[in-house]
Amino acid sequence: MEQRHLGRTGLRVSRIGLGTLTWGRDTDEHDAADLLKTFWEAGGSLVDTADVYGDGESEYLLGRLIEGLIPRRDLVISTKAGSVPDPDRRFDGSRGHLLSALDASLARLGTDYVDVWQVHAYDPDTPLEETLQALDLAVSSGRARYAGVSNFCGWQLAKAATWQLAAPGTRTRLAATQLEYSLLQRGIEREVLPAALDLGIGLLPSSPLGRGVLTGKYRDATPADSRGASDHLAPFVAPYLDDTAGHIVDAVQTAADGLAVTPLQVALAWVRDRPGVTAPIVGARNAQQLTAALSVEALSLPDEICRALDDVSAPVHRYPDHDWSTL
Repeated sequence: MEQRHLGRTGLRVSRIGLGTLTWGRDTDEHDAADLLKTFWEAGGSLVDTADVYGDGESEYLLGRLIEGLIPRRDLVISTKAGSVPDPDRRFDGSRGHLLSALDASLARLGTDYVDVWQVHAYDPDTPLEETLQALDLAVSSGRARYAGVSNFCGWQLAKAATWQLAAPGTRTRLAATQLEYSLLQRGIEREVLPAALDLGIGLLPSSPLGRGVLTGKYRDATPADSRGASDHLAPFVAPYLDDTAGHIVDAVQTAADGLAVTPLQVALAWVRDRPGVTAPIVGARNAQQLTAALSVEALSLPDEICRALDDVSAPVHRYPDHDWSTL
């Protein structure tokens, strides 16, 4: 698998990442082992997790597999901290919480360091410089090799990255940002992606297949074994089952038919090769699904197909993104 630099850093990662959101909950140890081995044998290196995935079970399971299945040196492990199970406060970006969460993640993973450590979301109740200081301390102590943020909007990302760049050698530059990005969700193109491109931050798209909808599996009905039929994941899929999404899914199917490939391959190739993208994070349910996703390595979409998909999925961005004098 082709390797790409993560942002403006020397770290190279596989251009497809393996997501572990369901590990320890819907994905048991046997299936997780098959997924990790399949990914590694295909040349994959970037594995994404978080301290809240499966209430910590995702990290714990990944740690067990690293110990007995895949050499630690062959993987680039990315994890996140900051989400908390508190109905009154969804995110805690305080220095104390973040550093304690990192230590707990390292213990579950059974490793001395993570390659990429990200703040899971912006915390409006904590000064941003305090949150970012936790990243500096994590890197300077060797517990994290690189740092990033997740789910920051455009101004939040730009402010954080600029703060870090203001003291080179003292503060660690942001290497990555992780947000949802697909043909069904292009909102980050408004401000987040331009900021990331300008500041040299690598984008790690989550849900690159539109929460599974872009595979076409929901075109006629909801498969019984799909996430859309799951009690706890159905609300996650539901927003992408409307008529607008249906038109985009139809276009992806048309492109796939014309190229003699699958809708999954078309949708994943599109987001993988967008400007600023380092590696989409794919969350497969089993090794067969992952193999299907990894087969996109040999596919590059023709320019005319990309333009057609761009047009059919184009988000409406007017003022102030376009020349205000023409509006």
